[in-house]
Amino acid sequence: MKLSSAWTAFILLLIQGASRACTVKKLGSSTGRFANATLVRLSEFLSAGYKKGVRPVKDWRTSTIVAIDLMVYSILNVDEKNQVLTTYVWYRQAWTDEFLVWDPEDFDEVKQVSIPTANVWVPDILINEFVDVGKSPDIPYVYVTYDGLVRNYKPIQVVTACTLNIYNFPFDVQKCSLTFQSWLHTVDDINITLMRSPEELREDKRVFMNQGEWELLHILSKYSNFSVDNDDHYAEMKFHVVIRRRPLFYTVNLLLPSIFLMVMDVVGFYLPPDSGERVSFKITLLLGYSVFLIIVSDTLPATAIGTPLIGVYFVVCMALLVISLTETVLIVRLVHKQDLQTPVPHWVKYLVLERAPVLFCIHKKHRLCSRLSSQASDLEHYNYGTAQCTLHHTCEIGRRISQHDREGGLLGLGLPPSRDPTPPVMDNILQEVTAIRHFLEKRDRCREVAKEWLQVGYVLDVLLFRVYLVAIVAYSITLGTLWSVWQVA
Repeated sequence: MKLSSAWTAFILLLIQGASRACTVKKLGSSTGRFANATLVRLSEFLSAGYKKGVRPVKDWRTSTIVAIDLMVYSILNVDEKNQVLTTYVWYRQAWTDEFLVWDPEDFDEVKQVSIPTANVWVPDILINEFVDVGKSPDIPYVYVTYDGLVRNYKPIQVVTACTLNIYNFPFDVQKCSLTFQSWLHTVDDINITLMRSPEELREDKRVFMNQGEWELLHILSKYSNFSVDNDDHYAEMKFHVVIRRRPLFYTVNLLLPSIFLMVMDVVGFYLPPDSGERVSFKITLLLGYSVFLIIVSDTLPATAIGTPLIGVYFVVCMALLVISLTETVLIVRLVHKQDLQTPVPHWVKYLVLERAPVLFCIHKKHRLCSRLSSQASDLEHYNYGTAQCTLHHTCEIGRRISQHDREGGLLGLGLPPSRDPTPPVMDNILQEVTAIRHFLEKRDRCREVAKEWLQVGYVLDVLLFRVYLVAIVAYSITLGTLWSVWQVA
């Protein structure tokens, strides 16, 4: 039985070869303008009896191996809001068609020919992440070699869904996958392999347009075999396209203006706290930063599931400006005291004017100010006291002389001495001098209270400024470190 089956197969092969020879002779003997056209004869030979709806294998148990390749040409668009990536790729696939085979000696040594794609069998390999039909040019031909190798090369505009992580914007690295898989055929019918080695595919950037916003890092590939219902297994080839954003544009237009405004806010602390210019300066900065955020709001990527870290950075900068303005208002309220303000409490004097300057190395300046103010106060008291004593002594002498003269005159006239020797004018002068003395003393006490509150305000201003500066520096170092790590990764 085995021998008879082998003879039967041999006879069938002889018949098939004879029929092909007859067909070639028949095609070669055609007359007309295509009589000597080798490609026409070859095309007619290949299309004779070809069934493009049937998988091109003689043994149905044989799996068709489709080798695929991918080269990224350009990154057209990255839509963070809709989570869509648009790329332009060069896609290549090749497989063996056992029915498209000929002998080059019969056709003037023609070893490959291009035939219409619509006339041959093409595997149904698609990209799973497709969400829209791109504007891809139609390539109507495929190349076929004499041993049945079919090469289908074509450019494709791929619009695919991709999970985009914008937390690291503008130093983000995105990893989007393109999964090629036969939509219907199982691995027993169509299997997928790589046309090149994974290492060569990873580092291939020959055709990539490297002048846009995004930079191609590498392309990773992974083959997998999966099953949906634990019965039929499907082959898939997944390409991971890893791209990185170039952050120069966003650094110049987003980060630097914000940094400049924060530097000006720090510089504003050097304005005297007892002047009203600092408050207006801080309010102007806050308004300018608000306008800046309105302008850049359209530039920042927005998604429903997350906010980029740079957005948090802007919010924190706005909060720091508000805190700075609040601190300025508090200090200005302390240093601008009214005449009826209560004296500085003893615990405030101890903590702010004695302990804090020593701990934070600001005691020399304020001790000098305190010493100068005390000396000025003593000098004022000395001048006022000297003037008052001189005036009071002069008045007393005048009063005694006047009384002595008046008594002498009255005794010389034989009249009794008066019981009210002081005239009304001198009493008024003494009352006025006493009122002036009380007013000056009250003013000196108010000045001393105001000076104490002024020193409390200066010390607190220095302390809060240092705390604010430390917070800004720590925040800047943290963000700079994170962004540097993400950019290098």
